[in-house]
Order: sequence, then C-alpha cells, then structure tokens
Amino acid sequence: MVEANNPTSEPPRAETDQQPDEKGLLRWRRRNAYYYGWLDRIYKSAVRPGSRVLHVGCECGDLLAAVEPSYGVGVDADPEAIALARKRFGHLKFYAVDPHELQLDEKFDYVLICNSLGKWHDIQVVLERIRPLTEESTRVVITYYNYLWEAILRLGSLIGVRRPYSYQNWLPPGDIANLLELSGFDVIRSASFLLMAKRIPPLTTFCNYFLSLLPGFRYFNLVNLVVARPSPTLLGDEDLSVSVIVPCRNERGNIEDTVTRIPEMGRETEIIFVDGNSTDGTPEAIESQMKKYPERRIRLIHQGDGVGKGDAVRKGFAAAVGDVLVIQDADLTAPPEDLPKFFRALRDGKGEFINGSRLVYPMQKQAMRFLNLLGNKFFGGLFSWLLGQRFRDTLCGTKMIRKKDYELIEANRSYFGDFDPFGDFDLIFGAVKQNLKVVEVPVTYRARTYGTTNISRFKHGWLLLKMSWIAFKKIKWLGKRHQSDRNVANTAST
Repeated sequence: MVEANNPTSEPPRAETDQQPDEKGLLRWRRRNAYYYGWLDRIYKSAVRPGSRVLHVGCECGDLLAAVEPSYGVGVDADPEAIALARKRFGHLKFYAVDPHELQLDEKFDYVLICNSLGKWHDIQVVLERIRPLTEESTRVVITYYNYLWEAILRLGSLIGVRRPYSYQNWLPPGDIANLLELSGFDVIRSASFLLMAKRIPPLTTFCNYFLSLLPGFRYFNLVNLVVARPSPTLLGDEDLSVSVIVPCRNERGNIEDTVTRIPEMGRETEIIFVDGNSTDGTPEAIESQMKKYPERRIRLIHQGDGVGKGDAVRKGFAAAVGDVLVIQDADLTAPPEDLPKFFRALRDGKGEFINGSRLVYPMQKQAMRFLNLLGNKFFGGLFSWLLGQRFRDTLCGTKMIRKKDYELIEANRSYFGDFDPFGDFDLIFGAVKQNLKVVEVPVTYRARTYGTTNISRFKHGWLLLKMSWIAFKKIKWLGKRHQSDRNVANTAST
C-alpha cells in the first residue's frame, strides 16, 4: 500500500518561479504549451467534471487538475515530479510509486494514461494493476503518440525541443487494443487529433481543425485516443427489469398489436404509452387494452404541452421503473418481436447503448421512400465519422439503454443543448459523450399498416444537418471553435 498525501482545502496553484523544478518538468510544458493545451482539452472532453479520477504517470499533476475531479489521485515513479505536484495542487493526492507495483484500496470513475504506455517495461502488468481499481462504469482514457511520428519525435529530443526519455516503446493502435483485452478491458472507441504540435498560424488552424479530420490525413495525426471499459460481467434475466416506452400520436389502429406483440423480457416488463395529444381515439384505445389485458403492466401518460417524439420519450423514461429502457415506435414498422435481441445484447455485455439498424436486411416495399433511404445512409456514414463509433442507421426508433446510463446522459444534456425533437440524436450524442459502448442490432423494417408518418423529409432533413454541425463542433473540435488557438496555448502555459 502506498502512503497517502494528506489532502487540504487549498485551491489549485499555478507554477511560479519560486517553486522547485529540479528537472525542468514545467519548462518542457511551457515550451510545448500548445500541444499540452490540446491534451487538456481531449481529456476534459472525455471526463465528466466532479468525478473520481486516477492518473497513472501523472508527472507534475497538471492534467489531473485540468479535468476538475472531485477526488483526484496521481501516481508517478518520479519522486521529484510527485513532490512538485504536491506543492502545486494541494487539493489532490499524489503518490510516488512505480506503476508496475501500484496497489490502492479504492475505485475510480476514470483512469487516465497520458503518453505513459511506452515508458513502462511491462504494460500488461500495469494494466492488470489498474483493473482492480475499476468498477463496471469506469472508463480508461488513453492517449499515446502515433508510432508513425517516432523519427520526428526522436529528432525533437535530440535538438532539445522535446523532453528526452531513456526508454520509449512505440506501439501501433492494434497492440494497445490487444494489451487492453489481455488485461480485462474492452475498447469502446478511438479517435485521433493534431497534425501540428507547434503553433504556426494560420497553418496550425488549417491542419488541426480541418486536414486532421479528413480520411488519409487523420492517419498521420500525432495523438491517438483510446477509451476502454472493464470487460463486462454477464447478467441473468432475473437481474434486470424492462420498461418499454411507446410514444404515439394518432396510432389507434396499432395499439392492440403493440400490447400483444411486445414480449416479456427480464424479471418483468412494463409498457408505457406516451400519447402526444392524439385526435383519433388513441388514448381510449390504450385504456381499453389496459382493461382487456390486466396481466400486462400497462400505463398511459399524456404528453400535455410537450411537442415531438423526443419530449414524449423523455417523459416516458422519467416515469419508467425498469432497470432497462427501450423505445418501441407505435407504428410497428420495426417489429416488437426483435426486442429480445436488444435485451440479450445489453444483458450479455455486448453493448451499453443498443441501436437498431433498418439498413441491413431487405425492407418491405413502401416501408421507406427512396429519398429517406438515401438520407439515412448519408447520416449513418456522417455519424460514424463524427462520433468514432459505427452507426449504420441513426434514425431507427428502437433504442435500448440501462436507466442508470440514461441518467448520466440526462444530467449532462446541457453539453449539446436541448435541440432534438426526435430524441434519437439526444441519445446517440449523449451515449458517445458518456463513453458508452454502442452496438447495433439489425431489424427488418416493415411498411405501416395504419396511420401516416409524422416526418417531413426536407424540413426535418435540414434540422438533422444543423444537429450534425453541433456534434461536429462539440466532438471533432472538442467544444471550441478554431478562432482561439491562442487561448489553448495561453491556458497550457499558466
């Protein structure tokens, strides 16, 4: 067990000329302020403020302080770096210990590993030491140099613009993913950033905010990001209850089929209809089915002044008591019989956000108009690029998530804003922002048998493009627009 540093209530303190810096650690950070500013932004984008955070290989503690933890612990083998971190950030804990011998009796929400993998002689041993410090919801956030930059970075060390290291192992992404899997972790997503590590305006802006995002060019980005989770524990049906949320508006003819075709899943299943002020007798049809099938747990919620499917879904989720939340559209174009596939994928740990895809199997004629099909394929490709996880179909109504994971999305909704009338993008953006493992389950898309669609192709298509632009700025540009490269450098140098 390592000895704890006594925490104090002092606020974080920036480095001053009077503070010791025996190895010039802070000098290297100042020299490369633009690069370190980018690292801070990458980690702040991946880590929720106010979390319990462990930084393995923390050096002087700047990155740990930058992510604003409620409880932060830094570990590094360099005792001088740890001494300096303790003097600068008295509100955090720092331990001088070799990561290969790490042992703590604590659990953390996040574990950060920033450019340290290549300094460890046995990476698997360190990762195995980290594994007992994690819970089911813990996320391991790793950044590491692109191995294609080896010659350039070695040259930088030789000419004195980069800190020299006595030992450096250069790892391609596949090796990192393999080491994580061997150590009991599951890779969720990956990304890359930064074609230029030094600020040379306006070339830096063009390279880092545009070229670095393009296929081909991004293969050469300096910083690789990997987010992983502990390998999931398998659950049984008895461990989970299910709430099926059915938003509906003028779907009277589909109500009985919805009730009879939704299967029982898990420990118990409830069906929550959220009526969006229907005028065709939908609420009365629901109440009739509640009396006809008293053995089913059926509830009716009136949407009231709310507008749109997204509002209806949120109200249904708020009322749900199940451990698992799933959306089933009342038009039944995505068959309820497929819901057990979603449940098994979530129960067995295949994913934490299960998204339906209508674009795998052949669909019935008239199920989707040609322009809608092209639009769905376009947005599927766009979102796969934007979010760094595969999305074949972003607008399939069937989506499943654990209630506790949805509550994280709900609590952090302000990051993207309340902009989505459909609800699909709110959940997709939120799931990626909270680093949930996303998997897709194919469904067979069928034509409507009652009622008409509430989707306007051109009006809603334009809205989808605007939402995609929001995601681009928040995810690809890490929440900041490119006019302030100078702010990045200034932030890193203080």
